[in-house]
Amino acid sequence: MGLSVLILTKNEEKNIERAIESVKPIADEIIVLDSGSTDNTVEIAKTLGAKVFFREFDDFPSQRNYGVSLCSNDWIFVLDADEEVSLELRKSILNAIKEESYTCFEVPRRTYYLGKYLDYVWYPEYVIRLFKKEYFKYEGKLHEKVVCEGKVGRLKGDLYHYSYKSLYHQFKKTIDYAQKMAEILYQEGKRFKFYNLMLNPIIIFIKFYFLKRGFLEGKRGLIISFSALMYVFLKYAFLYELQLKEKYKDKLWL
Repeated sequence: MGLSVLILTKNEEKNIERAIESVKPIADEIIVLDSGSTDNTVEIAKTLGAKVFFREFDDFPSQRNYGVSLCSNDWIFVLDADEEVSLELRKSILNAIKEESYTCFEVPRRTYYLGKYLDYVWYPEYVIRLFKKEYFKYEGKLHEKVVCEGKVGRLKGDLYHYSYKSLYHQFKKTIDYAQKMAEILYQEGKRFKFYNLMLNPIIIFIKFYFLKRGFLEGKRGLIISFSALMYVFLKYAFLYELQLKEKYKDKLWL
């Protein structure tokens, strides 16, 4: 059984070598689908033996589905450029592609955050990453939804995730995602409700800080829980702004 590894990139020169090196021992081919890097990402990937392709980015589901179409093997493992496959997970992947009972497998992702790996609030974050090509596709808009035909198994071994370069980077992404999600909600005809702005941020904070045991992560857990609160609050605030712009579209908007 051959294994293809798919990695999407754009300006990932600081991460791409770590990602590729973590799967080289098990991959029969590594496909890098770049969306216009202006740094050394493409050159590094080619030097490490990856096959590099280009596609203008529109959304994650379309990008990933196109990347999957470039893979020549039946089994595909999808790896983000800011991730790293652990030794235990590599062994699990090799065993899994010999398995006949499952068509997809999810893996536990462990995030490195503010100097250490998290043990609770974002862990284990199970994500489907290994699948048979003919039984799998991505759907959705902002965040892709995975659609798998057949039984889903679960692998052992962590997928390490180096998600944020700094708190500024984290909160900037939080604002960007909130704005994009508000636009999606608006396009789908969803309308702003005041109770969403008031209650939903509190509910998500309680979920992350207490139910997901963020309090056991100390200050890190508090920051993560607040970022979740901020995301939900801004999502509905941006939705409210879009409705106001529509209402006052004939007037000067400041």
